[in-house]
Amino acid sequence: MINTTLPYAQDIGDCLADTIGSGGLTNKKYEMLLRQAKVGMENLKTAYANGSLPLLHLPEKDDDLAELVPVAEHYRRNFKDVVILGTGGSSLGGRALFEMATPKVSQGEEKRTVPNLHIVTNVDPFVFEALIEKLNPETTGIIAISKSGSTTETVMQFLAFLPKFRDALGDEKLPSHFTIITEPGKNPMRDLAERFDLPVLDHDPKVGGRYSVLSLVGMLPAMIVGLVPQLVRKGAEEVLKNALEVENPRDCPAAVGAAISVGLELERKISSSVMLAYSDRLGSLARWYRQLWAESLGKNGKGTTPIYATGPVDQHSQLQLWLDGPSDKMFTVLGGPVSSGGSPICADLAKDPKLSFMVGRTMGELMEASRRATAETLAKNGKPVRRLTLDEINEYSMGALMMHFMLETILAADMLDVDPYDQPAVEEGKILIRQYMTEMGESQ
Repeated sequence: MINTTLPYAQDIGDCLADTIGSGGLTNKKYEMLLRQAKVGMENLKTAYANGSLPLLHLPEKDDDLAELVPVAEHYRRNFKDVVILGTGGSSLGGRALFEMATPKVSQGEEKRTVPNLHIVTNVDPFVFEALIEKLNPETTGIIAISKSGSTTETVMQFLAFLPKFRDALGDEKLPSHFTIITEPGKNPMRDLAERFDLPVLDHDPKVGGRYSVLSLVGMLPAMIVGLVPQLVRKGAEEVLKNALEVENPRDCPAAVGAAISVGLELERKISSSVMLAYSDRLGSLARWYRQLWAESLGKNGKGTTPIYATGPVDQHSQLQLWLDGPSDKMFTVLGGPVSSGGSPICADLAKDPKLSFMVGRTMGELMEASRRATAETLAKNGKPVRRLTLDEINEYSMGALMMHFMLETILAADMLDVDPYDQPAVEEGKILIRQYMTEMGESQ
């Protein structure tokens, strides 16, 4: 274990050959990559000092949050439902924060409710139309997020909502129900906002979508449902401070994680990285990580495929493959403290000797036992296992883990010599989408 002063602990012992045998990373390769991580950490320090990587300064900002307060209050006070439109980095980070906790919101002595938050990430017409049909425009607010202002899926979502709201409210009321988040400059979303006089919030063009969770993209939805954005950023700041201040990469969890992941890819031909989340509250964090890791590192024939899995569910559906299938995976077992929720099982109801081990135990203890058993079974079978354990699941720890994964990704990219900020293959697909949509129109 290292860096136990942070709100999580990382244990990589079962990723090393000395512990699990030939499936693990050798000390020689590990030490070499830690030395390489030192270079990456120096690059981070330089980028922080000269301001060339704005995401590194988001944790310490506060003035932008003050500007968001009246916006968040407007949506909280005036609407029963709030819909966030976006895809990829424009929605996954906000969803991870939202699903992490059910906030308790109060103002003075008066308990207040928060809107139902609907984070729309796809364009499945069946699901989308069902959502539109059940929402009342009078009591619904819409926030559309597209960094470029031309993301096909987000523009389509927005244009699908707009007619119903125009019919129900009239154009004059639209500005109080809609907010657009996009980067400065002329783009389709800004043009639509100008046409209907909708308020626009600026997305920093130098903060990529998948790295934008600490910006207004993730903070505004969090504020609407009563989470404390300052705590999210504080957790992120602690992890960033660690990376900027320590001299030895061994004392930086993000650098250690990058060295392990890259080392296993290069030395053991590990091609997939399974994130096994032992809490439904952490499931969306794993899905956010999946895009971050895949889109940042999958270039020039390099990078490992991130796989999201849920414990204990996937012990039943995938563990057989993990243990007895190809040895091409590393595992990150992610979880929080043992849940106190759930009542102990009564002895009277578990009289069958086969159920005796359940007597007096809770569902939270079953979750913890499953997490330990799966991690140990994988390691005993020579599979590399990293354990990430949160002290608590809250805004502070989530902000810390998110910064950990962003830094881990950036440092891994440095080791693999790829650019973690672009996505050229994705852009190729976007061009084809527009082409095919145009051809569909011409054929009608």
